[in-house]
Amino acid sequence: MNLEESKRKVAALTAPRNAVLVGASDRPGSWAARVWHNLKRYEFPGPVYLINPRRTEIGGSPCYSDFAALPEPPDHLIVLVPAPGVPEVLRSGAAAGARSATVFSSGFGEGYDADGARLGRELAAVIAETGLAVSGPNCMGNICAKSRLVTLTEDRMLRLKAGPVALVGQSGGMMLFLNQALEERGMDAAYLITNGNEAGLTLADYIAFFADQPDLKVIIIYIEAITALEKFKAACRLARAAGKSIIAVKLGQSERGRSAAMAHTGSLAGATEAFDAVAGELGIVRAETLDDAVEIAELLVHAVAPVGTRLGAITLSGALRGLLFDAAAKNDLQLPALAEETTAKLKAVLGVGSLVSNPIDGGFSVLTSADAYRTSIEALQADPNIDVILLQENVPREPGGNRAEHYMAMVESIVAGGAKKPLGFLMPVSFSHTDFSRALRAKAPHVPILQEANKALRAIASVARRDELERLAALPAPARGAATAAVAAAADAARALVASGAAALDEVQSKALLRAYGIATPEEIACHSPDDAVKAAQQIGYPVVLKAVSAKLLHKSDAGAVALHLADAGAVRAAYETIVANAQRAGVDRLDAMLVCQHVRGGLELVLGVHRDPEMGLVVMAGSGGVLLELSKDVAFAAPPITPAKARAMIERTQAAQMLRGYRGAAALDTDAVVDALVALGRIAEDLAEMVQSIDINPFVVLPRGGVALDALFVPHRAG
Repeated sequence: MNLEESKRKVAALTAPRNAVLVGASDRPGSWAARVWHNLKRYEFPGPVYLINPRRTEIGGSPCYSDFAALPEPPDHLIVLVPAPGVPEVLRSGAAAGARSATVFSSGFGEGYDADGARLGRELAAVIAETGLAVSGPNCMGNICAKSRLVTLTEDRMLRLKAGPVALVGQSGGMMLFLNQALEERGMDAAYLITNGNEAGLTLADYIAFFADQPDLKVIIIYIEAITALEKFKAACRLARAAGKSIIAVKLGQSERGRSAAMAHTGSLAGATEAFDAVAGELGIVRAETLDDAVEIAELLVHAVAPVGTRLGAITLSGALRGLLFDAAAKNDLQLPALAEETTAKLKAVLGVGSLVSNPIDGGFSVLTSADAYRTSIEALQADPNIDVILLQENVPREPGGNRAEHYMAMVESIVAGGAKKPLGFLMPVSFSHTDFSRALRAKAPHVPILQEANKALRAIASVARRDELERLAALPAPARGAATAAVAAAADAARALVASGAAALDEVQSKALLRAYGIATPEEIACHSPDDAVKAAQQIGYPVVLKAVSAKLLHKSDAGAVALHLADAGAVRAAYETIVANAQRAGVDRLDAMLVCQHVRGGLELVLGVHRDPEMGLVVMAGSGGVLLELSKDVAFAAPPITPAKARAMIERTQAAQMLRGYRGAAALDTDAVVDALVALGRIAEDLAEMVQSIDINPFVVLPRGGVALDALFVPHRAG
């Protein structure tokens, strides 16, 4: 992983000495003609050379037969030849001196055909062999405003300006739509990269390069799939350390695109949950929609202070107050009561009889008095209960809105003068800018102008959530001493079982691993006959639970392989025979053992687990357990390592947190036991990272004192 090389390669791609259009054409509407037109339209300062062995000139410009015929060595190749010819173009271009290429051609396996996949492998090998910096294949070109290199196939006139945003995504169409929406809001993209199949440069390479660009504030990425996860993580951390915000639109949020795993965690950890768990800690803000990405960008480009979850607002409409209350509730934000000194100050300004609450209904006083407006803002700035201040405003679309223009200038001066809390204007509905309103907006560069209450508050909540996840990830993990003999022995036993080809560790084996890491289990004895089961039950004490043990029987309850509340020897013998018969009907002819377990009374059933996402790696899960687990999906995820603070935050993101605190008069339960179990699962995920596919503890029963794993399943990861 060499991020310095990433920066060097992307620099070569985005600011070449010359551009060579391979497959040049003047056929109207062709991509080759469009790219050539844009190179001229946006005045790329370097030479542009055309290569087409069947032509001697195109549009009055000379056309060359090959790289050797060019007046100088090629630098950036713009490749628009059919897929089978691309590898040789890159190979010969690199041999002639080229440093980079943009490959528009498709047919490299994106359609899942065998010939395309073969070509894709050949292309990747040529890129690795030559060291070329390659954007694509299957892309739509790029915009590099600083170097005026525009290879995009877009016909619509672009506003080429090196603004504070960079775009890179695996969908050229989505990048174009995003860029258009950002331009509408007055946010120009210094870079727009359509990276296609990523046979060469990946998201990580571009993010590392953007981290070094001093004028960039926000990087927006559109992700269909992440390759080279550790490199991606490193690049994101580099960008965040440089003060850049990263916004991601992630494809694959539905369950249809996910394959179910054998453990519950596999069906609960979808693309979104796993991505959020890892990406949030990397400082990525995930946007639900393209509209959300634009709104979040508006906030992050213009806000000069961190946002929080406690909002203060000054509205000019009682109806907007209601909309804000609803939007805050939907997005887990608060509109807290104002401090007493704030209320007193506002009443003195707005009138003793005024109803002063949060949001503040400014009404006539604020509309007619600039002094009252400023004083109200200053009061909210000083209020210890408020993190973010929103101000209702309608940005004028044409001259004549003197009050609004004056108030916008006032707020900009307050923020530019050193306001400690972010101030933002809130438009009640989404609207389109005019040239006049964009120019007016440009005069307030330190104040976000957010559109529509729910969308605006969703943006604030997303950024606040990122900040909290980053804070938790930065907390040091508790020091770990050398592994105990029990931990080392259990890990070795698990590795041996996985190496033997076992599809899963059975309950006895899975629980042995958990116990070694400090996760408690009930008293239980493995037996191989009804007589042994009766003896074990007498030793443990009635009532007991009887469960089948088999690595082939993954969900015992569904197969009728669990019996509860067995109160005497006769019940144990009968349950034993019933479970054996049920297991046979489920396709398990021979059980490994029968487990006689202590019956644990009361408590709250949770599910705890670990799951390997195919893109994001291992994540740890906590949430409400029981038979309705997949239906309720009251779960939260975090990436290992799991610190106590991170574990508590996971629990608080679930409804189970209310039950643990004691719901409707019930006794409080031992949250610390859950925290300890999650920390232990995180350690297993770290120590056995190469062999874990899923670990499922369902249920983990939390008691007033302590907690126990009643059932456990370890599913190994098979590389490749």
